[in-house]
Amino acid sequence: VWFRKYTQNKAKELGLTGWVRNEANGTVALVAEGGDEPLKKLTKWLQRGSPGAKVNTVNVNWEEARETLKTFEIIR
Repeated sequence: VWFRKYTQNKAKELGLTGWVRNEANGTVALVAEGGDEPLKKLTKWLQRGSPGAKVNTVNVNWEEARETLKTFEIIR
C-alpha cells in the first residue's frame, strides 16, 4: 500500500526530517524530527495512514531532537 512512500511524502510536506522502515514483524517504525505542530500533524496522519493501509496502533515516544537528520528517508 506504499505506506512508507506516503509517510515520506507527508513528512517532507510538513518539513520534517527522519526515516521510515518496515520491521521484520510487519510493523512500520519511524523517527521524525521537527517542530511540535508538524510532528502532531504527522502523528494524526499516521493514525489514518495511506490509502489502503490498515493502521491498528500508533505508538509515539517524544524525545529531545538530536538534530542530526537532514532529510526524510525510506530505509530498506
